[in-house]
Amino acid sequence: MSRLFLGLDSSTQSLSAIVIDLDARKVVYDKSLNFDKTLPQYGTVNGTLRDKNPLIVHSPPLMWAEALDVLFAEMKQDGVRLDQVLAVSGSGQQHGSVYLNSQAAAAFANLNPAKSLKENLAKIFARPTSPIWMDSSTSAECAEIRAALGGIKATAQATGSDAFERFTGPQIRKFYKTEPDNYAKTASIALVSSFMASILAGKIAPIDHGDGAGMNLMDIKKKTWHPAALEATAPGLAAKLPPLAESWKTIGPVSPYFVKKYGLNKDALALVWSGDNPCSVIGLGLIEPGRVAISLGTSDTLFGYMKHCRVDEHGEGHVFGAPTGDYMTLICFKNGSLAREKIRDFYGLDWDGFNQAFAATSPGNKGGILLPWFEAEIVPRVHKPGIHRIDLDEKDAAANCRAIVEAQMMSMRLHSQWMGVKPSRIYATGGASNNLAILQVVADVMNCHVLRIEVAKSAALGAALRAAHGWLEHEGRAPSWDKIVRGFTDPVPGSEVTPSVKATKVYDKLIEKYAQCERKALEGLA
Repeated sequence: MSRLFLGLDSSTQSLSAIVIDLDARKVVYDKSLNFDKTLPQYGTVNGTLRDKNPLIVHSPPLMWAEALDVLFAEMKQDGVRLDQVLAVSGSGQQHGSVYLNSQAAAAFANLNPAKSLKENLAKIFARPTSPIWMDSSTSAECAEIRAALGGIKATAQATGSDAFERFTGPQIRKFYKTEPDNYAKTASIALVSSFMASILAGKIAPIDHGDGAGMNLMDIKKKTWHPAALEATAPGLAAKLPPLAESWKTIGPVSPYFVKKYGLNKDALALVWSGDNPCSVIGLGLIEPGRVAISLGTSDTLFGYMKHCRVDEHGEGHVFGAPTGDYMTLICFKNGSLAREKIRDFYGLDWDGFNQAFAATSPGNKGGILLPWFEAEIVPRVHKPGIHRIDLDEKDAAANCRAIVEAQMMSMRLHSQWMGVKPSRIYATGGASNNLAILQVVADVMNCHVLRIEVAKSAALGAALRAAHGWLEHEGRAPSWDKIVRGFTDPVPGSEVTPSVKATKVYDKLIEKYAQCERKALEGLA
């Protein structure tokens, strides 16, 4: 019998499933359901409900539950051997919160397979919608929590991050302030990940250390709820939060609902779920110090494994618990691919023309610097967008194309120094990871070998690998992560980009000028 493991990913726009065969070292099933198309009755746009206030972004949690029924029905119809699945785990979009009333625990425990999940769970919510990571309506609450904990540095040292609008703690505080009666009726607060895990397990699920760190509520060093953070957020909060747990913890056997209705193995284990970023760390094979991933997408994101906890005292980066039991770090730069596209389009180029600019210019761009803040930036914190050119002619298309990529990578290097870890290997993902000209700049600025990795659904794959790890742990086999991920997270053969010694020396010097230019620009915008 094959040893199959199921990983689910409840993201903003879709619910995905990946089934892996651990012995064959391959993905044997891969499916996604788009919420808007599959469940149009919820009226979502890109999986979200928009408010008159553009800062408010919610989603209906009942939609996520109904999608689980649809996905399991499709897996059964597609002939997936659910009877051979040994364990199930999952990934959820981070920070989103689900507010459950006193009926929830009994509803999870008594799911009736003759009814749908929608029918079983319709009456368990103290709040019909869930604020998600796109919601940025809690600036006042962030300021209140930050002040109560002693400022940006103290908040980051306590919880792993400064208080951010999308984080769960500020969202809970806003709910308590604006809807005190419904807050009082809330018996349990779940994250997207723990809510979905509760359905699979048939009981209120713990929150894992990875997703729990994205709440501004967990003591990042002790990995317990932080009393002062809870007190700063809302009264009686400790009683409404489930326990915290390691990412490999088994909650119990899967709910009989899925066994009777879809033929899932009755002995399959339901594991704790985690957030999408912690799961992606596993799905990309970032399991050793020095392994870092750079996602070159709409935003550019740098994240990776961290053996010991270090926090960004400036409050720009984040530290979460990693599924390996250690830590992971994440820094998000808002002006990513969209900024590169704006420069490309400004000069009327296609991507081939953009790339030719790198052959027409030299590393370091003769000292030309571009600060490409087309939109308000997260790292560094730029509230007033603007383009700044230093020793750079706006009319020089080739120099500007090189300058934007150099600026993005120097910013990434500069603002990741607090991690205290020099990358030994960088795995590049996202749309721009196919661009060798960009990857060469990454390698040269970071002085590190860059390898391209093609994992379309790293969070779902990471969840499936976590399910395998958790099952082996439960069996007492103490698996190594290296053996778990091998074959699933290998880089694209022949994709390695080697740094140029000459170019690296140029950037080692230029980054000092870049830092000075950035500092002056930020002072001018203050």
